[in-house]
Parts: sequence; structure tokens; C-alpha cells
Amino acid sequence: MDMNAQQEFLRLWNHHFPGAALPITFQYTEVAEAVERVKPPTGHRCIFADLSRVRAGQSLCFDAESIGCFGGKRYAGFSDSPMPDFEYFLSCGIPGKLEGERYKKTPELVKAWMAQVPRLQAPARFLAFKRWDKLEEADQPDVVIFFAEADVLSGLFTLANFDMATPDGVRAPFGAGCAATIQYPYLEKRSDTPRAVLGLFDVSARPFVSGDTLTFSVPMNRFGRMIAHMEESFLITKSWSSVRKRMARAHADASEQSL
Repeated sequence: MDMNAQQEFLRLWNHHFPGAALPITFQYTEVAEAVERVKPPTGHRCIFADLSRVRAGQSLCFDAESIGCFGGKRYAGFSDSPMPDFEYFLSCGIPGKLEGERYKKTPELVKAWMAQVPRLQAPARFLAFKRWDKLEEADQPDVVIFFAEADVLSGLFTLANFDMATPDGVRAPFGAGCAATIQYPYLEKRSDTPRAVLGLFDVSARPFVSGDTLTFSVPMNRFGRMIAHMEESFLITKSWSSVRKRMARAHADASEQSL
């Protein structure tokens, strides 16, 4: 990681997005000695329960045994197998056997959707998460993930489209929360025109974040260009200044309430 680039983003972020939470990052790696490894859970555990610790500044590392969810393992690239009867789990369920989440109308529709979902094979043994300010020179983050509310998302969305000729510099594919924050943005980094991914619409993952929060995930090879454009973009206009002042007021109010 270029530490000058890290510090430059921190400066720009604090100026243009006052009080907004820092993003977290992830990278696939074969080395995990310097990061706490998450212990295998005893039962089902959503990865977003652990990512709340990363957002608070604790670096964590996962392997195939650390993720206590079929979907989490699959979308992190540690497994290629869905849970048994997944097409019923995501739709109507099986009476007396399996409760359905009812995210899709029928099992057949789930199967048709699954046939179109891309697959990811983890390129290394470990998946390490760090908050942006915790990155070190040896780190090579693959993806940057923001947990943000509407005003921040507005800025990130517009910045991600700043140098794009097409109307879809940001995408929002249907899928699990971990698919939108890990799988899809990681696969985007391989594209000639990598896009950001808006996510955390997954109802099952919503309890692990506040009600006004979504994710905005960006491949690092795209995020570097976004940083480079910040000082020539809409962020220096009067329009953004109004939003920026509202962010600063909201942050000040939140700080006062916490005292």
C-alpha cells in the first residue's frame, strides 16, 4: 500500500465527508500472522457480525472454517456448494422441514437466477479485513467497502460515475450481503471498466447495521482513480458544500448526544 496515497485519502475524506465513517478493506492473502484470525463459530454466524468489529478498528482474518454461513463461504470463494435445498430456502420453504426466506417467488425462479450468478474461487487461503487507517505498507487491498448513509452514498455514487461515459458506473445486483461486498466487487476488479457495487439490501444481514446504512464497495483499481478525481469533481462545488455542511452538523449533533 502506498502510504502517501493512504494519508491523502484520509485528508480528502475528512474534508469533503466530515464525520463520515472510514471505509474498511479486504484482501486475499496467504499470510495472516499479523491479523487476528476469527475462530470457527459453533453455529450459524453472519460475517457482518464480525465486520462490525473491523469497522471499529479491529483487523480480522477469515479462512474457510471461520465463516459460519453457507452463503458467506460461497460468496467469499471458499466453497462452491450452496446449502441443501437452497432453492426452497430462498423461496417458499418446505413445510415441516425448512422455513423459506421468500426472497424469490418460486424454487424454479431461484434455480434460474442461480444459473446466472457468477462464481468466485478464493485466490488465497485467507481473507483479511482492515479499516483504511489500519493499512500498512505491506498490504495490498483488493476492495474498499463503505458503510454509509444517504448523503455519503450520494457523494460516492456521483464520484464513481465522474469519469464514466456509460450510465452504470455503479451496479446493485440481487444477492446476499456478502455477495455485494465481497464477490461482486472482487470480480469487478478483473473487468476492463470496473464498477462500484451498492449493497446490503439483504434483509437477513440488515440487523447487523443501523437502519440508514447501505454498503458501497469499490475494487481498489477503481478506487485509486476516484481518489485522484476528488479535487476536480463536484466535491468542490457549492452544491456539495450544502451537503457537506449538513454532514458536519449531523456529526456534531451525534457527538453531543454521546456525551
